[in-house]
Amino acid sequence: MQKIVVKDYDPKWAEDFQAFKTYYERLLTGIDCDIQHVGSTSVEGLAAKPIIDMDIIAFSEMGKREIICRLETVGYIHQGDLGIKGREAFARTSGKVPCSEPDRDWPDHHLYCCMKGIESLENHLKLRDYLRENPEAVKEYSELKKLLAGKYIDDIESYVEDKTDFIVKILSLSGMKTDILTDISDQNKKKR
Repeated sequence: MQKIVVKDYDPKWAEDFQAFKTYYERLLTGIDCDIQHVGSTSVEGLAAKPIIDMDIIAFSEMGKREIICRLETVGYIHQGDLGIKGREAFARTSGKVPCSEPDRDWPDHHLYCCMKGIESLENHLKLRDYLRENPEAVKEYSELKKLLAGKYIDDIESYVEDKTDFIVKILSLSGMKTDILTDISDQNKKKR
């Protein structure tokens, strides 16, 4: 089982995202979409697992289908929505994906294609934007993540479950509806 590693913020994460974004913009030329850096690596000063999280936002179903097709041509494996409606997940077979230059290794990352306006996308954007504007919350969240990574060294489900209350609190302050917050809490519960 893979160990949970939380590192202090690294400015290289923003550079890594920019390299991905440039690549995806070329790959997806002609498709109406947006590419957003989300997750903890997108917030300056926030401790994080060193994995770049990205959402490619599709503005139409046809665009979403074309994005999926093009991502598959560069080595991504489409995994479906994994239980989160409107969000398509992708896996990679090696560090060379997305296939670009023959010898290029890309940083670890999670990639999703989301329909504009879906709850999981709003969750990502609201959490990121709140943290970017609130340094005290960044400090508190960093401390929590480091504590939980030490407590649950190889138990990602418990790690996620125990940071959910903090995330829900932030999303509540960001104006998310109670029913959506309940869904997020339920999705992040450890499978018993």
